[in-house]
Amino acid sequence: MREDTQRTIIEPQYLLNAYASGYFPMAESKESVILWHSPDPRAIIPLDRIKMPRSVRQSIKKEGFEFRIDTTFRQVIEACSQRDDTWISQEIIDSYTILHSFGYAHSVETYKEGSLVGGLYGVVLGGAFFGESMFSIVSNSSKAAFYHLAEHLIENGFILLDTQFINEFTESLGAVEIPKVQYLNILKIAVKLPVRF
Repeated sequence: MREDTQRTIIEPQYLLNAYASGYFPMAESKESVILWHSPDPRAIIPLDRIKMPRSVRQSIKKEGFEFRIDTTFRQVIEACSQRDDTWISQEIIDSYTILHSFGYAHSVETYKEGSLVGGLYGVVLGGAFFGESMFSIVSNSSKAAFYHLAEHLIENGFILLDTQFINEFTESLGAVEIPKVQYLNILKIAVKLPVRF
């Protein structure tokens, strides 16, 4: 790690090596130290099982949602951090913004009438997308961004959509848990795929 404008960051290569090995960082709170996680079992969302619910399709049409990729990455990650209980510290925000500048962290954004109303961000290595966090200002806007992401990943030949831990929300998107050893086998193949986000 090094100091960057008076702040500590996680070096980009260190982050990438961690993801390639099955680890990811989380802060205990906005001000706390970084902890590294590699859960067993691991939660993923099988890309071949993703189907957009009718309610989300209706929301996209009714709300007039528009989608963009990588136009306001820092705004997305900062919006994701705006919760009372968050693991996205300033160190995480700064580190992933730098990772974004190197082309490894990406955002999918939902707009309504030109305003950012939802979105998500994650990390890409080869044919693996590691989902980090989502936010929503308008109902279904983050879900709409997720389904836009899924279509994008499928079209570009990705084989792994990692959601790290399972919860009620990710389960509603199709998340399942698999043994860590199985996850690492898929990861090993995915990161070597010559695909681009």
